[in-house]
Amino acid sequence: MILSISGIVLFGTIAFLFFRRDGLKVSHALVCSLFGFYLAGSAIAPSIQAGGASLASLVSGLKF
Repeated sequence: MILSISGIVLFGTIAFLFFRRDGLKVSHALVCSLFGFYLAGSAIAPSIQAGGASLASLVSGLKF
């Protein structure tokens, strides 16, 4: 659940920055949101979630 909330905040921030700086139109954001919504309900959703979790564990394991 924490990873999901972090992802929502991260991607929401990126979308907001694109909207403010790079001219992302509201219609483009709506299409991307609907694509994500329908993708989450598809058969490939568990693979995407596992890839996100793997990427998060990889990033958390990095030492600076």
